[in-house]
Amino acid sequence: MTPPHGSLALSADGPQEPERHLTTLSGWRAFVADQPVIPELLSDVELEKLTLAERTPYDEGRIDHHTRLLVVATSIVQQTVTCGRRLVLLNRHAVSARRGLIVSGPAGTGKTTAITQLGRSHELLDRARHPGLSDRIPVVYITVPPAATPRMVAVEFARFLGLPARTRSNITDILQSVCGVLADARVGLVLVDELHNISLATRSGAEVADTLKYFSERIPATFVYAGINVERQGLFDGTRGQQIARRFTLVPTAPLPYKSEWQGLVATLEDSLRLHNHKPGSLTKLDRYLHGRTGGMIGSLSHLIRGAALDAILTGTEEITERSLKAIPLDHSSDSD
Repeated sequence: MTPPHGSLALSADGPQEPERHLTTLSGWRAFVADQPVIPELLSDVELEKLTLAERTPYDEGRIDHHTRLLVVATSIVQQTVTCGRRLVLLNRHAVSARRGLIVSGPAGTGKTTAITQLGRSHELLDRARHPGLSDRIPVVYITVPPAATPRMVAVEFARFLGLPARTRSNITDILQSVCGVLADARVGLVLVDELHNISLATRSGAEVADTLKYFSERIPATFVYAGINVERQGLFDGTRGQQIARRFTLVPTAPLPYKSEWQGLVATLEDSLRLHNHKPGSLTKLDRYLHGRTGGMIGSLSHLIRGAALDAILTGTEEITERSLKAIPLDHSSDSD
């Protein structure tokens, strides 16, 4: 099932295959091309007829489904996709001072998902407009390393493109190489995640901010940043911060309140379950418990429901109950509230 525009893909945490890493061109393209199919749930009669050799792949398919991406519409993703696509259009003929977007909020509120869904939407539109052109790179996605230096950020761009960045290569060489490739490849959107790893209060942080500004001036693309509460960490302070504040639109993220959007989110997740004994509606009846347990955090909700679904298959209970949900440990922040 292809994720629609304005949707949230709730993914499993943990290691992924190297070719699936979004910070490489091959991994990003695999993410964009991925179209997971929700498996059919067999009837009780059909299930009884399965041999052990047939039952194993059937269960493995359902396990894989519950560990893969579940697509859920959210207002934050819709806002990010709409605002991001608008900025791309407004920047189309700009030669300088292009406008950008910053998605900021607490951890676990869907920032990375929001910007990657924007990137996916942009790339699919670009492919539709330019069919058969494999030399285009519509989107770049990088993360800012901890204690980043300008060279480290430049190397992240080079790594995404698969360009060599040898130890002896100086930052000027890397910058020129990256900017040249991206200009030729007609990049339109640059996604920079983990922006909270930049502190303008430090010399290296200020230099990283200047490096990103240099990229934005040399690369004819819309820049989109995401990070944890970046507006509270001095990103908009001082001369550099004021420049960023004037050029970037802020989309704040937050835990979802216990309202209709949360209830709809739980209902959509329940519809995606593929469990034989699960009674429809039993999970939505627990939506208030789920909100209290997760604090309205989308990431925690995803982890909790997917974990309970996996346990239901592995133990043979084939259903999610309040008791089985309580058996799933969450992150320290959620479980200590």
